[in-house]
Amino acid sequence: MLKLRTCAAKLRPLTASQTVKTISQHRLAAPRTFQQIRCYSAPVAAEPFLSGTSSNYVEEMYYAWLENPKSVHKSWDIFFRNANAGAAPGTAYQSPPPLSTSLSTLPQAQFLVQAQPNVDKLVEDHLAVQSLIRAYQIRGHHVAQLDPLGILDADLDSSLPADIITSTDKLGFYGLDESDLDKVFHLPTTTFIGGNESALPLREIIRRLEMAYCQHIGVEFMFINDLEQCQWIRQKFETPGIMQFTNEEKRTLLARLVRSTRFEEFLHRKWSSEKRFGLEGCEVLIPALKTIIDKSSEKGVDYVIMGMPHRGRLNVLANVIRKELEQIFCQFDSKLEAADEGSGDVKYHLGMYHRRINRVTDRNITLSLVANPSHLEAADPVVQGKTKAEQFYCGDTEGKKVMSILLHGDAAFAGQGIVYETFHLSDLPSYTTHGTVHVVVNNQIGFTTDPRMARSSPYPTDVARVVNAPIFHVNADDPEAVVYVCNVAAEWRSTFHKDVVVDLVCYRRNGHNEMDEPMFTQPLMYKQIRKQKPVLQKYAELLISQGVVNQPEYEEEIAKYDKICEEAHARSKDEKILHIKHWLDSPWPGFFTLDGQPRSMTCPSTGLNEEDLTHIGQVASSVPVEDFTIHGGLSRILKTRGEMVKNRTVDWALAEYMAFGSLLKEGIHIRLSGQDVERGTFSHRHHVLHDQNVDKRTCIPMNHLWPNQAPYTVCNSSLSEYGVLGFELGFAMASPNALVLWEAQFGDFHNTAQCIIDQFICPGQAKWVRQNGIVLLLPHGMEGMGPEHSSARPERFLQMLAAVLSSARPLPCLDPPLP
Repeated sequence: MLKLRTCAAKLRPLTASQTVKTISQHRLAAPRTFQQIRCYSAPVAAEPFLSGTSSNYVEEMYYAWLENPKSVHKSWDIFFRNANAGAAPGTAYQSPPPLSTSLSTLPQAQFLVQAQPNVDKLVEDHLAVQSLIRAYQIRGHHVAQLDPLGILDADLDSSLPADIITSTDKLGFYGLDESDLDKVFHLPTTTFIGGNESALPLREIIRRLEMAYCQHIGVEFMFINDLEQCQWIRQKFETPGIMQFTNEEKRTLLARLVRSTRFEEFLHRKWSSEKRFGLEGCEVLIPALKTIIDKSSEKGVDYVIMGMPHRGRLNVLANVIRKELEQIFCQFDSKLEAADEGSGDVKYHLGMYHRRINRVTDRNITLSLVANPSHLEAADPVVQGKTKAEQFYCGDTEGKKVMSILLHGDAAFAGQGIVYETFHLSDLPSYTTHGTVHVVVNNQIGFTTDPRMARSSPYPTDVARVVNAPIFHVNADDPEAVVYVCNVAAEWRSTFHKDVVVDLVCYRRNGHNEMDEPMFTQPLMYKQIRKQKPVLQKYAELLISQGVVNQPEYEEEIAKYDKICEEAHARSKDEKILHIKHWLDSPWPGFFTLDGQPRSMTCPSTGLNEEDLTHIGQVASSVPVEDFTIHGGLSRILKTRGEMVKNRTVDWALAEYMAFGSLLKEGIHIRLSGQDVERGTFSHRHHVLHDQNVDKRTCIPMNHLWPNQAPYTVCNSSLSEYGVLGFELGFAMASPNALVLWEAQFGDFHNTAQCIIDQFICPGQAKWVRQNGIVLLLPHGMEGMGPEHSSARPERFLQMLAAVLSSARPLPCLDPPLP
């Protein structure tokens, strides 16, 4: 009943005369309900007529009064005026006067007539406070303390937003002043800063908004056009006291920071003259990734596929994937000899596949880190394609079991077009992986390029806004804030199955690599970095001051991990041979032996009986769905196909149909992807039929060949070559028992996908021992399309083939000897 005592709380935002029309329209548009609203806690007896049984009546009276104050009894008029003028609970109600008494003699009524002009001011002030709250939600991140160095605060916009209260004189922007700071205002439903309170003094409102949006976490989310999602984020960051950690959680975080930091220090001690692209300055990345994996495992995920650039890769391999330390340390030995195929590549480009128990959730989890070349962000679509394939093969249609995590550098995230191409695959039906967690290691610098020269947007993460992905900026020198944000990011992905970005604002303690001198180009930044305490030292001092751990316990944790590294280093000296197969990110155990050799070199007969070919041809020339209307022109094409089957002849399109159909009968999944492949650019394929009368109703005849056939996936892609070919390459990694094809719309269109061809496909076996069966279709289009569309540029592929063969064995000399 206390919850129903809401009139005074409910009236105030609605008293402006301008709102009457809006409310009236709302009443006509939808039925009203008497909603529960956070309210005063005064006893009901103060105004006994406000009870659950009378609430509907009171509400009707109130709306009638809003539209016309004279339409209700004078006593109701007085009550509503009192409530809107700020009367305390229990004082707004006035007993109706005796019939013999004139209402004008009531002192309260006379007061109300004089006080009426203040009602508008009261409403204006409440609306101003609502605008102030919204301003913090939209722009609070611009004044958040995000940069550990205190140089740029992570964004390039140095101006302070005029609607954020950084000083009391800015209250004037809202028509408020310092005298209003102790006034109590009712909170709108679009904020959670009140907790269990429905009204707060303005001073406290500002303080809580600053705590939520202007400390070490900056939240960008108000561009999202979904109210439920915005409310979810508000609750996660605005609710008072929500970011709390137990002592056990703090000790776990400290232990993870110890491992991250001491691993880099160990490598520096042992191989001080080697490049390793260490993680110094963003050691918090390891606890961040482990938090995302822990929370995702808790939510049911059992397979995580990761892609990342080279910075911090060795640390991730050691402390997240849990690659054996001796296998990592032996990579620094220049005398190692390769025992199998593959030149490998520098150690910070290699991948890994590992299944283990997650210690936090006690559930099995498989982790795969995809190998990648030096082309930053090129692995992004590859990871997404592999994730999609793993989801497909295990029947995970909602992304609840398999997910991807992509790591990025700030300069590459803003500068590489493949990032945009990959984002735009995120919600397409045949390409979505149902949400990716993106983690940006924001060093605030490229190789030597200042952010002011590296991007035009305020943040490096602004590209993510195009898909309504929330962006959580966080100061990487506040480990608890980082862990909280990563928990929220993993929950977001699990709840909404959409992309999310965590921007770890940090710094790079060394140069681009350990041999580089950063003072050449960033002297002031690196003077500040030299003064900066490592995050482990800062956090350890904090926990010691809080009594969570003591100094001996902290030192024991360090000594324990140092011992693990030393023992692994001793074992690594026994390694004399490098096995590239140990670094595979997508093994095919049923296809290759442990030594990387094919299990069988025999090839079964590939012939087909004419009965099967005829059946495929008949389906290809029919519409196997009832009451399905196709285009008249397509009817002629299908009729021509049928005649070809009768005449025992085929063209390219029918031959392709028969080839695909025969594989589907054998249980081989086929996926054909590319621009306009469903119809075929030259109107030759028509694998997807469209009902001419019903929107979105389609038919894929090839999925109607046999009852127990494998599925056929044919999907038009976005207008992307680089991103989509990378995606299909990743899809083809997951299983050898599939035919995955990417078709360039015209043969020459492969040139914008050349990075994938040069870096992943061409050297795939020789360099990475890549196990992949991707097939490229490059139609020529010799149909008067001009020279640009008349060649698939086969010379490029012949040159690449020659390069691959020459690395394996000498090619015969084709030129006559010189005289």
